[in-house]
Formats: sequence, structure tokens, C-alpha cells
Amino acid sequence: MNREQAVVQALHCAVQEGVFPGAVLHVRRKGQVIFHHAVGRMEPDNDTPMTADTIFDLASLTKPLATTTAILCLVQDGQLALTHPVGMWVPELTRTPIGEVAIAWVLGHRAGLPAWRPYFPELAPHAKAPQSQDEVKARQRAFLYRLAQEPLVYEPGTQTRYSDLGFMVLGIVVERCAMSSLADYCTARIYRPLHAMPLYFMDVTSMTASRERNLTLLAPTEFDPWRGRKLQGEVHDEHAYALGGIAGHAGLFGTAQAVGAVAQAWLDGFLTQHTFLPQELVRHFVQRQTSTSSWALGWDTPSLPSSSGSRLSRQAFGHLGFTGTSVWIDPACELIVVLLSNRVCPTRANTAIQAFRPRLHDLVYEAFVAQQEGKAGDNLEEEAGT
Repeated sequence: MNREQAVVQALHCAVQEGVFPGAVLHVRRKGQVIFHHAVGRMEPDNDTPMTADTIFDLASLTKPLATTTAILCLVQDGQLALTHPVGMWVPELTRTPIGEVAIAWVLGHRAGLPAWRPYFPELAPHAKAPQSQDEVKARQRAFLYRLAQEPLVYEPGTQTRYSDLGFMVLGIVVERCAMSSLADYCTARIYRPLHAMPLYFMDVTSMTASRERNLTLLAPTEFDPWRGRKLQGEVHDEHAYALGGIAGHAGLFGTAQAVGAVAQAWLDGFLTQHTFLPQELVRHFVQRQTSTSSWALGWDTPSLPSSSGSRLSRQAFGHLGFTGTSVWIDPACELIVVLLSNRVCPTRANTAIQAFRPRLHDLVYEAFVAQQEGKAGDNLEEEAGT
């Protein structure tokens, strides 16, 4: 068995062992797609197969692929500065501690915010979706009012704590700065120019939004007791749903190929100055902000242990999504690994992917980097750092 076959076998074994019902693995090396493989089914008790064109709820991959990339573009275009305080764009938060925090600190999860709070039952009584854009705006204001009452859990800049709440705010910052919805801005400024399609938000204010989609292409997530139904063609994250399906922390849907196209833009930007995303900004965004945390600006970097395995270099950056999605990018070997799955189907209690991800990334590295170059490459365990 060669090493590429070992990658395929690992994916099939993961399906058999219940790591996820199905998945798509997409690998790029030196600008070329070198592996794109689907395994498994849409659901454990359903024979509908996953395909290379399956569309997944990307969950927190929304943070780097939508919100972070949008902020970089706004900075690039001179419309926004990372030093701007949040309150400059979200006046509802002026004269509050979070309103004084710089956008860069929110991007780096250093803003003093808690990781999560259960606002969604209050924002969406009886689990009802907003019916209009006016109602979406009203729910955004209700969220900001609630956040303004939330005490910070540490002094901004002194710690790092991953926070959905911070990226919910950043999504609003993008909309205020761009004078457009996050969805429309990302499509026009990022996804369409990069031919990174399909990547889109599922706007729940449109009663026909999910019906207009071919549900056979959309991987289901789980039965949600709050909404009282199986989720397929609507966002899994409760706060994103309560805010209309478009939010800074979650809500993006797409294929592995489309995710790979945005990842390629970040890799190209890192490597050369003549690309869609400027090198200076890309390198700033993907650099660790402190020596005590793996977080960069909107991206994570490898640490021990890491979901990226033990082979990627210290230049690597990536992100995970709660539904079973991930992307890792390593400029040192020009490698992009996109793994999309619906591991939360039928239940989010299934956490087997945590042990599977690092093994898979090591297999991918061995198959497509070490084997091709005839060497094992730098081992993360041999490098200094966390």
C-alpha cells in the first residue's frame, strides 16, 4: 500500500468507526489540486453518498474565510484600521469596556470577552427565525445591548480566550464599514473574484432560502431540540440562526474546492507580493500575537498537541469548525489541507474527530510532501515553541 492509499484507507476507516458519516478531503500542493476525495454517506442511516461537490455547514471556518478575510480587504482598501476601537464602528458599545478595545485584539481573541453566552433563546423567542431584514437589525441591536451589559472576564490584552462573541461583533463591524451585509460583501469582494464558489451564507429571513437549494447537495448536521427539527439547509449554530443566518462567527456554507480557493489566496499572499491579498497584511494576520498563545489574527497556528498533526512547520496557520470542518495551510511546503465532514450528524456529542484529525494530517504530509521530496521534513516536535 502506498502512502496515498493509506490516506484513503484512513478516511474509510473513520467512516466505519463512526468518526463522521462522510467527509471530503481536498489537498493542494504548490498551487495545484493533487487530491480530492469523498467518502461515506450524508447520514449514518441514509445511503445518499457524500460527493466531491457536497456543500457543508462550515461553522467557525466562517471566522477566517469570511470575517477575517473581509477585515483584511477593508484594511487593504483603506476603509478600516486594525487599531480602530470597536466603538468607532459599533456606537452601541461606546462607553463600555469592549467598545474601547482595538479590532486587532478582537481578531486575536484578546479582547477580554467570554468565549460564549447563551443569548440565542432571548434573541429568537420560540426558536423563530427573523422574518425580515428589519427584524435582523433589531436582533443585532438586542445582541449588542446584551453584550454591553457583559463584564469582561480578563483585562484586554493580558490573556487569550477564543470567543464567538468577539467575532459576532466583528461581523457587524464589517457590515457597518462596508455598508453592505457580510454575505454580499464577501461574495462581491472575495469569493466571486477568486472563483471560490459555492461559498455563501444561508439567509433564513427568506422563507424559500433552503427550498431553493438542492438539499441532496447539503450535508445535514443534527437534530436540534431547540428548533425541534433535523438541520439540513440551515445554519447549525444557534446564534447565527437567531441573527438571520449571517454572522461573523458562523453561517458560511461551501464545498471543499471553494474553501481551498480562499485558502490558496492566503497562501499565495504569504508567498508573493503580486496576489489578491497583499503579502505584508497576510503575514501580519497569520503571525502569532504572543509567545503564550497559538492564536494569530483570525487564524490559529500549530501547537503541541495540534489538530494539524506533528509535521507542519511553525509558519502554518489554520482553523477548525465545530461541525467537523478544518483548513490548514503551510507556506513552508506550499501545502493546503481541507477536511470537511458533518461529524455532528446525528449528534454533537460525537468527538472522535479530535483524535482523527492529527493522524490524518500526518498521513497527508507523508503522502504528498515527504514522499514526493524524499524526506520527512521538519517535525514540529523538534522545533522550539509551544
